[in-house]
Amino acid sequence: MRPFKIPESVLVVIHTAELDVLLIERADRPGFWQSVTGSKDRLDEPLLDVAAREVGEETGIAVGTDRVPRTALADWRHTIDYEIYPVWRHRYAPGVVRNTEHWFGLTVPRDIDVVLAPREHTDWVWLPYREAAERCFSRSNAQAILELPHRLRTAA
Repeated sequence: MRPFKIPESVLVVIHTAELDVLLIERADRPGFWQSVTGSKDRLDEPLLDVAAREVGEETGIAVGTDRVPRTALADWRHTIDYEIYPVWRHRYAPGVVRNTEHWFGLTVPRDIDVVLAPREHTDWVWLPYREAAERCFSRSNAQAILELPHRLRTAA
């Protein structure tokens, strides 16, 4: 039996310098498009490590390489608390209904290879950031994507 998920996670908006955003479609919910997300494996796991691991697991993009240096992964220092969708609550300990999510951005080259984890995602697409936000099933994910231009301006 798998251990319960820790209700602390990351959201990673993967994007190009031109503000195209990578979205991936959930295997367990066709039509549900999202950015990379994932929970901590250990309570003491650093959030940057969680973000880099989840990007690698879900998209095959290796953070910490010449093409995608660790510095391309930006901690947006933004946290939200949300109610876990009922369909996914069974993954958490009984009584856990809320999750804390930390937002990150990852700038990558437009021609980066994307290799999905087939058990998690079935398709991927690059879209201009506004179109990507419209396609997301999660309002908070859409909000994060819409903040992308501001995040890049303040980081410069």
